[in-house]
Amino acid sequence: MSKYKPTIGMEVHVELITNSKMFCGCKNGMGLETNPNTNICPVCTGQPGAISVPNAQAIEFTVQAGLALNCHIARDSKFDRKNYFYPDLPKGYQISQFDQPICANGFLEFTLKSDDGSVTGTERVGITRIHLEEDTGKLIHEGKDTLVDFNRACVPLMELVTEPDINSAQEAKRFCEDLRLLFRYLGISTADMEKGQMRCEANISLHEVGKDRLSGTKVELKNLNSFRAVERGIEYEIERQTEVLDSGGTVYQETRGWDEKKGRTFLQRNKEDAHDYRYFPEPDIAPFKLGEAYVNLLREKLPELPTEKRNRFVKQFGLKLENASTLVANKEMAGYFENVTSELENWMSEEDHKFEEKDITTLYRLSANYILTELARKVADSEKGMSELKISAENFAELIKIVYEGEINSSAAQTVLEEMFLTGADPSHIVDEKGLAQKSDEVELGTIIGDILLVNPGPVEDYKNGKDNAIKFLVGQVMAATKGAANPQVVMQILKEKLK
Repeated sequence: MSKYKPTIGMEVHVELITNSKMFCGCKNGMGLETNPNTNICPVCTGQPGAISVPNAQAIEFTVQAGLALNCHIARDSKFDRKNYFYPDLPKGYQISQFDQPICANGFLEFTLKSDDGSVTGTERVGITRIHLEEDTGKLIHEGKDTLVDFNRACVPLMELVTEPDINSAQEAKRFCEDLRLLFRYLGISTADMEKGQMRCEANISLHEVGKDRLSGTKVELKNLNSFRAVERGIEYEIERQTEVLDSGGTVYQETRGWDEKKGRTFLQRNKEDAHDYRYFPEPDIAPFKLGEAYVNLLREKLPELPTEKRNRFVKQFGLKLENASTLVANKEMAGYFENVTSELENWMSEEDHKFEEKDITTLYRLSANYILTELARKVADSEKGMSELKISAENFAELIKIVYEGEINSSAAQTVLEEMFLTGADPSHIVDEKGLAQKSDEVELGTIIGDILLVNPGPVEDYKNGKDNAIKFLVGQVMAATKGAANPQVVMQILKEKLK
């Protein structure tokens, strides 16, 4: 066991999907392929005399994020100039927020998972602040030349800073995954890390067991462009710092980058002291107030959030926590599941007999299992999203119903689902056309089983001599003879009676 423990805090930048950019009227081209330097204007390229005007929708999205993350929403806020020079920063400064961020003092509760995907518990990480700023342009390196594209300049960028509450690389990864899910449920960002719409940085320090958790020297880690990179980069940095300390060396405050190909961090710059950005209030933008009525209106507009939905799925539908978490992790799939359960509820209300609670739970769990296994696999293999699915919720509910009632067995159900996936056809029609209805008639099956026993004296004798597995062979022979249409439970029952 290591004598050091890590302390980790995250900084997450997220591009917001507003209609226009942060301080000008240019279209927000986030995620769209456009020719370089075509979606620009005097404001977002920092031309002399151009006046910046804040994007009200971006402020609204930031407030919603703060409410969803249990933050205090400032009643008075303002924008500031953060002064530094970089080639892709056209103004020579960035309009950001310094001492009066829109949101502060919140938290996110997220699930912890083991390697096999099962949920092992929950964790809470404090949110120090969420503020709003503008994105920079983009540098493109071609050989010895460096080009700059200002299309991304001035895109609304929300920055979230956590408390140093994270204790492992795995926790950091899960935090970022659940944070992205939250943004997608809110509809404020697609947060695609591969496209740079969500960017993560980690602050990592090690402290000796028994000492103050903030006593270590903090190292900032950048270039974490995927959840895998978040986990691997932090793991490597923890190992690197451990080796430095074990050898009697000193960990220096610095900024390091993550090299995905080499699987290691590298020094970018020493950072003995924090940069002096010479913040001062943005003179062209007046301070603004966020009234209580405005905040309450945005609170009412919040959708059901992932944690709430996951807990409801467990309570309302009797799902296991792992299945509920997996469903909720895909917003479209979770919505599809709810539509299927609604169709099942309509069917149950039309039936003459009353369903017991255990039967209702069985139906819900059966539909969740089929969605998470068979359907999810087909969607993944097709490389298409749930939005392109041809199977209506009504037809999927009908498939679950005929499986539940024993009209077809699991093998036939997969055949039916395959045809439904390709064509969107009604499952009952597919069953009729392909002759997949399950045989449960005891007289008919008894005759077939009698013939099977006559031509298989060896397994019959093995079973009588105490080799219980022999009956599985006989069940297989019956299934083959009926082309998989026999009801396995009925077959097993008749076999045991005849083998007596």
